[in-house]
Amino acid sequence: MRARPSWSVTIHPHRKHRTILAAIVLLPLILYAMLRWFEHKQVYHPSREWAETGRALGRPWEDVRLQTADGIELSAWFFAAHSNSLRSQLTLAVCHGNGGNISHRLDLYQALLDTGVAVFAFDYRGYGKSAGRPGEEGTYLDAQAAYAWLRRRGFAGSNIIAFGESLGGAVATELARREPLGGLILQSTFTSIPDIGAELFPWLPVRWIASIRYDTHRKLPELDIPLLIMHSRADRLIPFHHAEANFAAARGPKRLWEIAGDHNDPLDADRAGFVDGLETFLAETFPVQATRPGREDGTGPAPSVTTP
Repeated sequence: MRARPSWSVTIHPHRKHRTILAAIVLLPLILYAMLRWFEHKQVYHPSREWAETGRALGRPWEDVRLQTADGIELSAWFFAAHSNSLRSQLTLAVCHGNGGNISHRLDLYQALLDTGVAVFAFDYRGYGKSAGRPGEEGTYLDAQAAYAWLRRRGFAGSNIIAFGESLGGAVATELARREPLGGLILQSTFTSIPDIGAELFPWLPVRWIASIRYDTHRKLPELDIPLLIMHSRADRLIPFHHAEANFAAARGPKRLWEIAGDHNDPLDADRAGFVDGLETFLAETFPVQATRPGREDGTGPAPSVTTP
């Protein structure tokens, strides 16, 4: 019987070196991609499905579609103020937090509407019925699109107040840098993503590796509009010292208003105190005569507020 030939495989040394080199190059890229994925997942928690519609508030509302400067279609809800309200010319542009979508904040809209203003709530790209994928610059463009819609609706820039909830406070702050506003309200807002990330993940070099910044603390000194900061000492997600740092960084006129409850339930904990803070700010910033439409270009001077 003829013996079968034996086969041997010789690995060329150059091929082995190329394999090792490829692994050395690819491994950091894979780790970097995983890091960016992890960061994005920590910052943005969108939900696509609506839990309710604006009809649940039992008042007239509009389901709005608007487009951003980079061509993304956004979803928004508009609630007009009652026609007999002395603040009917004022509107709050709501920049919501990083979770859910506009349908999960009906209790907030009702509290804001109770002050007599109009409310415009929009979803960032990738949230609810809005197209696209969220990102830092994208959320800034989304807020500008909401602002542009309100201007076309007839609201003067000086009668538009940006209301930012948690991460939305950073979005609202950037909007105040880019567009003329009548005021800025930050509810339960952090100083920056690297700051809060370092507290939540102390074992990671967050300050060094973070690519998403949302640096409210750095931007506040640039602003010269009335500011209300609302925060609870019982907030276990974003501690109260973030509010104190933001307040110290802001120029003024400014007011720090303590609310109750944990990060996601200030209205459940003390709705009256929450609304009282809004009423105080609006009364100081927009006296009755200031609720009339501002200059057509929206750049009229903002009323003054006494800093406590």
